[in-house]
Amino acid sequence: MENSAKKIAEYLMQIKAIKLQPSNPFTWASGWKSPIYCDNRKTLSFPVVRSYIRDTFAALVKEHYPQAEIIAGVATGAIAHGALAADKLGLPFIYVRSETKSHGLGNQIEGYYEKGQKVVVIEDLISTGGSSLNAVKALREAGCEVLGMIAIFTYGFQKATDGFAAEKCTLHTLSNYNALVECAVETGYIGQSEVETLKKWRVDPSTWSV
Repeated sequence: MENSAKKIAEYLMQIKAIKLQPSNPFTWASGWKSPIYCDNRKTLSFPVVRSYIRDTFAALVKEHYPQAEIIAGVATGAIAHGALAADKLGLPFIYVRSETKSHGLGNQIEGYYEKGQKVVVIEDLISTGGSSLNAVKALREAGCEVLGMIAIFTYGFQKATDGFAAEKCTLHTLSNYNALVECAVETGYIGQSEVETLKKWRVDPSTWSV
C-alpha cells in the first residue's frame, strides 16, 4: 500500500485537492492556522482519480474486512466515495449523518440495514477524528457491528490516534501526511526548510503559527 499512498498523494496535489502553503497558512473552521488544506470532494470531478480511489477502497475492504456485509459512508464528504466502493464490491450502502434529522423520520442513518450486520465505514478525511468516530458510535448504537474504518487521507494527529484506540475502532487510510510530504519534496513542490515547518505544525496544530 506504500506505492498507493504516494500515488494518491500525488493525485491529490495534481488536482489541487491538497494545497501546501507553509508561508501563507490557511485558517480552518476551528480557528486553527494550517499550512495545508485538504478538500477530497474535488477527486469526484476527475474520473481517473475517482476510479483509483474507489478501487483502492475496495481492495482494502477485501484485504482487511472480507466479512463485510455493508458499506457506510460518513456524510457528506464520503457519501459518494462510499457508494462507489460499495458498488465495486457488490455490497449494500448506507450513510451516516452528523446528527439525527429534525424532521421527517428523524433518521441519522439513511438506507436499509439490519441489527448485527458487519459494517465497514468509509470516510474522506481524518483530522481530529471526532466526527468520524461519531458515525461509528451511531452505527453501534443502531446495533451494527463496525469492523473498522477506511479513509482517503489522515493528518496523523495524536488526538485522532488516541480517539480511535479509545473507541476500539481500527483505521486504515489510502494515503497520509507522511506520504504527502515525501511526495511534495520529491516533485519539488516544497523545499526542505518548508518540511520542518510542516513537521512542527503537526506536533501541535492548535497553537501553531508562522
